[in-house]
Order: sequence, then C-alpha cells, then structure tokens
Amino acid sequence: MFTIGVDLGGTNIAVAIVDEKGNIVKKGSVPTLSSRSYDLIIKDMGMLCVSLIEVEGLTSADIESVGIGSPGIADSKNGILVYNNNLNFKDVPMAAEFQKYLNVPVYIGNDANVAAYGEYISGAGAIYSDLVAITLGTGVGGGVIIGGNVIEGSFFAGAELGHIVISVDGELCTCGRHGCWETYSSATALIREAKKSALANPDSMMNQIIQGDMDNMNAKIPFDAAQAGDAVAGGVVDSYIKYLAIGLVNVVNIFQPEVIVLGGGVSAQKENLIQPLLVAMEHEIYGGKEAFKTKIKVAELGNDAGVIGAAMLHKLHE
Repeated sequence: MFTIGVDLGGTNIAVAIVDEKGNIVKKGSVPTLSSRSYDLIIKDMGMLCVSLIEVEGLTSADIESVGIGSPGIADSKNGILVYNNNLNFKDVPMAAEFQKYLNVPVYIGNDANVAAYGEYISGAGAIYSDLVAITLGTGVGGGVIIGGNVIEGSFFAGAELGHIVISVDGELCTCGRHGCWETYSSATALIREAKKSALANPDSMMNQIIQGDMDNMNAKIPFDAAQAGDAVAGGVVDSYIKYLAIGLVNVVNIFQPEVIVLGGGVSAQKENLIQPLLVAMEHEIYGGKEAFKTKIKVAELGNDAGVIGAAMLHKLHE
C-alpha cells in the first residue's frame, strides 16, 4: 500500500506518492494560483493526485490515505482548515472537499508541523523520540514532536515559535507584534540587516558580490563574505547568530527536546552556522554548558519534508 502527501503552498502545490517506509515513489507539482476560491484549488490538488496514481500504474485501491499540509490553523480532528491568511481560506472543509476526487481517509495538519513530522519519520530526527524543527526561511516556522505526538495545542494553533518575542518594542513583525523572533532570525531578517550594513559600508565585500545591486542580496552572501574575512559581513552574521541562539535557548528551556532540526535556506550553511550557534547557546542555556544536552542538526529532507510528513499523517491517527 501507498500513501499520498500534499504540500499546499502559496505558490505551488506539491504532491508525492510515498511507500510504507517514507520513500517517495512519484511526485509532481502545479501552481497554486492562490487568488482562486478554495474549491478550485482543492480540485487541482485532487486531480494532481489522481494523475500521479494513473501515471504510476496504480489505482485508488492502492492508496491507504492522503495527508495535506497547509499554512495556517488546521483542525486535524475534523479535517477543517480554520484559517489561512495567505490563501484567504476560512473554515474550509478540506478533507471532505478533497474526498470528492479521491475517496480515501484524508488527514490535514499545519505545514510546519507536517514538515517537522517528515524529518521525525525519515529525516534528521529519525533516531529521536522528541524533536523541535525550526525553519529559517521567509519567516521562522516551528514544529514540536514529543514522544511521537505533534504538539498542536488545544485549538490547533500551537508551536508558532517564530512569534515568541525576544526584543520588547523591537522590529515590527508581519503578525502585528513587535520584536518577534522571526523578525531577527528569518532569512528575511538576515537579508535586511545585510543590506543595511552593505549600504553603510561601501567597501564591504558584500557590495562586490552583489555588484552594487541590493536586489541581488540573499542569505548566503553575508556568510560567504564573512568567511572570506570581511569584518562588516562578520558583524552581520554574528548578530544574526546571537538572536537565533536566544530563540533556540528559549525553545530548549521550554521543551528540552533531544534534537532541534534547522531547515530553510539559512540552514544550508551547515557547520558554518551550527558551530558558532552552539557556542552562543552554551553561554545562554539554563543550567550552564553542562546542562546543554540537546543536539542541533540540519534538516535532511529539504523541500520533500512537507510531502513525506503529510503522507505519514495517518500514523498519528492509528
């Protein structure tokens, strides 16, 4: 038997047929075209699944279940997407609507939680029982798994870790609050600060790399320039790691997970990020360096974490 995972994003819908061990057998994607009504978007999700089943030479009888990961508040108990601001969805009967196209059990979850579950099942967290996944992308996403259970909270909106405040009256966040962790530790925040420093310091190597065009700045450039010895870029990276460490220490102090898995574009720095981050965290952790037992690892599944985690959601309902 196989399962299907659907990763509903604001730009693309990704779908994968997955075997019992979490290996992707077949995958595909279509544009979300997010300005449309939910029924049309779900129809595209369903038809893409049906198409992949046919291409793979399978039938619906070979599909045990479908899992869907979506941004926003996902009522996993009733299969309802309560709220998604990016797609302007509210109280959408996601599972029931999807079953019009493929009549199998359908499970839904928040996309960050689902991606965390993918890493837990067959990625960087596969050997651990407790895991927190942090995605360092446009924002800071979070997923918490304790003893194999995804922590959603009583009302399915828990683990929004990017919106813990680490600087009172700090940077304005898209959520409306000031000083949220994601305003300092997202890739967006790193790019913002790199641009500021490059503009203020014309001799910085960052300006050479971007050829004077701030639109060319990305999260990799300050790390590259810092490793090449540019002091200005080094200051940007050091500041970024300081704020990232503050938030991660909060996570460790609250959950004490066996492992924190870092994903998203910034995590591509791997040891250039992890090693200074560990040093910074050791100075902040409650109980001191000797009490710091949590491992910090880089995510392994990349963009496939969402579809793999979604395909495996049925395990949470067995």
